[in-house]
Amino acid sequence: MSESKKASDNNPMGVSIAIGVGVGIGIGVAMDQLALGIALGVAFGIGYGASLRRKQKNEKQDS
Repeated sequence: MSESKKASDNNPMGVSIAIGVGVGIGIGVAMDQLALGIALGVAFGIGYGASLRRKQKNEKQDS
């Protein structure tokens, strides 16, 4: 039959943004700047997710 895949395999961008927001909230609470922390977390999550997506595309092209 078909293999079950993790959500992070199909959509690394969504998982990365969620992790980035979580980390950003923690940083924002610690710095007493919640909005800034969330914004930084989203930005880092998008950057990391884009790099993971590019890596997946390169791996699929190589195989």
